[in-house]
Amino acid sequence: MQDSVSHPSHNAKRETLALRSYSFITYSTQALVVSFLPLFFLDKGYNASQIGFLYSIGPMIAIFANMFTGFISDKNQTIVKLVRILFIFQFIAIGLLHQVDSFSITCFIMTLFYFCQTPINPLNDSLILLSSKYTGTPYALVRIFGSLGFALSAYSFGLILKAVGTGHTLNLLLITIAASIIGTLFIKDYYGSSKKFDFSGLVTIIKQPKVVYFFILLFFISTAHRMYEGFLAITLRQIGASDSFVGLAWLISAMSEIPVLFLLGKYGHKFKEIPLIIFASIMYALRMFLLSSITEPQWVVVTQLMHSITFGIYFTTALRYMSRLLPDQYRASGQAIFTIVWMGIAGSMSGLVGGQIYASFGHQLFYQIATAFAIVGAIGFFLYNIKYAES
Repeated sequence: MQDSVSHPSHNAKRETLALRSYSFITYSTQALVVSFLPLFFLDKGYNASQIGFLYSIGPMIAIFANMFTGFISDKNQTIVKLVRILFIFQFIAIGLLHQVDSFSITCFIMTLFYFCQTPINPLNDSLILLSSKYTGTPYALVRIFGSLGFALSAYSFGLILKAVGTGHTLNLLLITIAASIIGTLFIKDYYGSSKKFDFSGLVTIIKQPKVVYFFILLFFISTAHRMYEGFLAITLRQIGASDSFVGLAWLISAMSEIPVLFLLGKYGHKFKEIPLIIFASIMYALRMFLLSSITEPQWVVVTQLMHSITFGIYFTTALRYMSRLLPDQYRASGQAIFTIVWMGIAGSMSGLVGGQIYASFGHQLFYQIATAFAIVGAIGFFLYNIKYAES
């Protein structure tokens, strides 16, 4: 089957612009989900343990949702049509959430929402990675606009919600999801000729100790990140921050990663991946330790600036290393495992176990445990680098 773009250079700039605009819009929804949906539930009267459970629904359902959507995407050779359908069902779910107060019904609706929301970023990442072959624009130089959309939306939505109240979070979500649906009308499908995802690929991958070791170490760093991501807004609220300050905190973190993504897109190929991941892991440990000690909101700004050298380096470099670690025919299977570790296992651990720890012992011990996870990951990658440096 031929690729959907037969003349890669003719409309490259226009296609890149469409992808960048689309990334900007979709990450606006992500900003609301990560930054303000926990505060919405907090103001509805849910405690940290309940919010942790709601947060864990996404990662748990992501394991199945990403495999299912990956299969559907491969079978039908489309990404754009699939994400459009997922956005439509997200819109329906948020509309239903407007009508309920029951925690159990909320859990059911959020399961539907997360089933349609968690595959979006992996599908978009695949679309951007595939598009670079035709547009000539590296992944990082498109993904930057997602960070920009997240940053500006987090801050502007924080100002809005400070003025009108977090009860309007769902209305803003409906607007950004509708805009994302419209955005899918202006982007093209890209798909490759590599083998489709199948379980034999998973079996082949997990038979390789080097690959298994890599994914185990990713789990430790991913869990530290997910603990921070899921409970930062609640931590800020509990130490006296306003909704606008919560938005400012997320603005700072997202903006800080933009120059790093740009530099990685331009010069990242000149550096070895594992040393970069070790550095990011050490900085994650320092960042989590600082969060465990903070009692005043303004000091969170310092830790948010560190986002550029934690997530900015870690996520992009890990993806790049994985693409080099695995043969092309197992790329889809590797991406599925990466998503399961990053979104599923680590997210579930941070939401279910982390939520209980946070509710029972507070943010200090919670972030100290996140620090320990990052330290284990850093040491593990150091040993990994020694063992596999020449392989």
